Amino acid sequence: MKKNQKIIITATTANSWIYPDVKNWAQNTDELIDDVVACHEAGAAIAHIHLPRGEEVETIKRIREKCNIIIQAGMSSELIPKREGDFKAKPEMMSVMLTHHAEHFAQLAVNVLHPLDELEEYCMKCKEFNIKPEWEVWHQGSYWNLNYLIDKGLLEWSEPHIITLFFNWPGGTWSPPNYDEYIHRRSYIPPNSVHTVSVMGEEQMRLLVFVLTHGGNIRVGTEDYPFIKKGVSAKNNAEIVKNYVSICNHVGRDIADPYEARKILGIK
Repeated sequence: MKKNQKIIITATTANSWIYPDVKNWAQNTDELIDDVVACHEAGAAIAHIHLPRGEEVETIKRIREKCNIIIQAGMSSELIPKREGDFKAKPEMMSVMLTHHAEHFAQLAVNVLHPLDELEEYCMKCKEFNIKPEWEVWHQGSYWNLNYLIDKGLLEWSEPHIITLFFNWPGGTWSPPNYDEYIHRRSYIPPNSVHTVSVMGEEQMRLLVFVLTHGGNIRVGTEDYPFIKKGVSAKNNAEIVKNYVSICNHVGRDIADPYEARKILGIK
């Protein structure tokens, strides 16, 4: 991180996979759009969105008519053919899992392989549609695959590399949400990269405060943890974003707006 660089907040607007009964997230497309706009007004520079299938183009168009938040298309567990609508909608960013999905949630288990040939195809398709890949790093093997793509020259066009480190997501790719794990994982980040951290569950705030005081960016919202604190669910995602904006201000990290975040992330 450059000295005094502002922090980028990503808001995750989807449902909670581990607390499915909370339901403080958008229940339809209109509510999703309002939620994204409210997150932008609260201080988020990026919205991580599970775009409604069949409505991807229209949803992004409507969001862009209301605000200039950076749109990051989620659902990296889906294979490329199911994400054609995401490509056509041309979000600024697209989440890509660097290894396999092995997740175990309250009502769902996800087991999906993402081999190197799929990752190479992502590099080519993202370049074709001018979409920045956001690389999901769940363990050290993710870096081997990312460096493989870098060494093949498939990502020169997309520098700096945008990386999200995941902690405490249950299942076979779980990792502990503690300081040592974060410092260890951060030490292997490839050069010329910008990283964000996602923590699922009630340990979120403890680790994210450490992250934002040690140069990282943060991802928060109902998909990761739909509470303001243990036992107190947030009214909505905007309240979660505001809570972390307040924390960032308290520890002396200024917040990047979408324009500033685009410059940091190399998004034109």
